[in-house]
Amino acid sequence: MSEVYFLFVGSCNRQTPYFASANGAGLSVYKFDAETLQATKVTEYPDIDNPTYLSVKAGGKAVYANSEVFGWREGLVTALSFDSTCGTLTYLNMQPSRGSIAAQNVVSRDGKHLMLVNYGMGDGGPDQSLVAIPFTDEDGLHQASASVRQTGLGPDTARQERSHAHSVAEISDNVFVVADLGCDTLTSYRLEGDQLLRLSQTQCESGAGPRNTALHPSGRFLYVLNELNATCSSFAVDARSGSLTPINSVKALPETHGNHCSDIQISPDGGFLYGGNRGHDSISVFKTLENGAVELLSCISCGGKTPRNLALSPSGRHLFCANQDSDRISVFERDARTGLLRDTGALIETGTPTCIKTSAD
Repeated sequence: MSEVYFLFVGSCNRQTPYFASANGAGLSVYKFDAETLQATKVTEYPDIDNPTYLSVKAGGKAVYANSEVFGWREGLVTALSFDSTCGTLTYLNMQPSRGSIAAQNVVSRDGKHLMLVNYGMGDGGPDQSLVAIPFTDEDGLHQASASVRQTGLGPDTARQERSHAHSVAEISDNVFVVADLGCDTLTSYRLEGDQLLRLSQTQCESGAGPRNTALHPSGRFLYVLNELNATCSSFAVDARSGSLTPINSVKALPETHGNHCSDIQISPDGGFLYGGNRGHDSISVFKTLENGAVELLSCISCGGKTPRNLALSPSGRHLFCANQDSDRISVFERDARTGLLRDTGALIETGTPTCIKTSAD
């Protein structure tokens, strides 16, 4: 049976001091054939500044793209509808992100809110870390209904001079965990009406810099890829209280000097994790154990430079890697039994790719 689906790609199209290039087209959509490994561009939407991260509603009917623009006191998030039959993106509306450097967003399980985190740089502006934005009946965005600011710092004075919320994950219905790279914390909140109620906070290893997370399909374990010390950590999840209990932590590479981890993805069966390594320019493959612990299996070249974001296909058959500074997306075949990756040699040439989502996300 053929496997054909859409890839939504966000890219950097406006210069920032911490990106090497801005060659992107904005938001692009490709149709990908898993048998031929051919990607055909369906449409693009250039009228968004730096859509470096995006989420897709179930079925691919709507896309929500963050604008990450250096110097703005507030970022933006833009809502677009996608017609898969006609292959068109249509602007719905946009809302301010209530903080600077909009980092990541996720559609809540109940489909009622877009949860967004702001990395935050400098002082001034609303400076909110986690923001809840309700959807309209037409898949657009209302103004933010709830938000919370995080504070703190870590030992790395260059990177942890303040709170830097980097990602958000829903660990149970309306309970969200924020990974804060600046504070070395994982903080859980429950969204109740127009309030975000803090439930629990877990301190990570000092100087780890938690960046992105992946929840096990069972909901029992949360895996965290730490940018600054290049490790992958596992935590047991208490869905009711929102608390996280550390299990173990392993190096993403045998030698991690000069490496900064990026994105993490988990296989559909929860057996394997995949983490991007910027600097080493590789993808680490981890195995998850029955007790939630994680161990490093192997490492493979990412097929380019600066692997910022990863995405698994709906079936888990392929893994896509956005090589930000090589203007390409690499395509890997995944062995479902061993978890290991094989570079297919197939490439999707696209400027400064920073985020990939599939139509099944």
